[in-house]
Amino acid sequence: MAKKLVVVFARAARYSVVKSRLARDLGQPETLRFYRTTLARILRTIGTDPRWETMIALTPDTAVGAGDPLTVGYRAKAQGGGDLGARMVRALRGAGSRPAVIIGSDIPDITPARISAAFRALGQAPFVLGPAADGGYWLIGARHPQRLRPYALAGIRWSSTHTRADTVAVLGPNNVAILPFELEDIDDVQAYRRWRARGAARGTP
Repeated sequence: MAKKLVVVFARAARYSVVKSRLARDLGQPETLRFYRTTLARILRTIGTDPRWETMIALTPDTAVGAGDPLTVGYRAKAQGGGDLGARMVRALRGAGSRPAVIIGSDIPDITPARISAAFRALGQAPFVLGPAADGGYWLIGARHPQRLRPYALAGIRWSSTHTRADTVAVLGPNNVAILPFELEDIDDVQAYRRWRARGAARGTP
């Protein structure tokens, strides 16, 4: 039986590609350092867990095969065209009949335990979302991804406070399990400072 699949949605880790809003205030060098460190941590913890297979979905498509050391040892594929919904549906459908989840690459607080909780939730509902503090989500998953229609996530107001509610509406409120912990994706300097303060409080860098 094929392992469950975790797909890490990532951008090529280079200047002018990652985290443009954060880079405006924090500067490109520190932003790139944050992004590469976060992606490396996710791959080191999530990507080495034997309970699932981990692959990377990259944008821009030309980043696939470009030889970034961070992605060595992982199966990588291009996200392809379309908006975020089209790209996520494509990645989920590519998992076939096995349960699959997609996570972002800019959420430092993702852990294997939280991924495991998402797969357990798929035992209770066809879809799962990991809620983010900004009204979006840091994880989306499907129990039977091959059954998704190509336009299953059409009409969603991406990058807004409505994103999660819109997604629940299009998938069906009774079909979606919401994980009981809210994480924060680091999109701007305020979120970055909150993340640094949480790390300081825990005594971690």
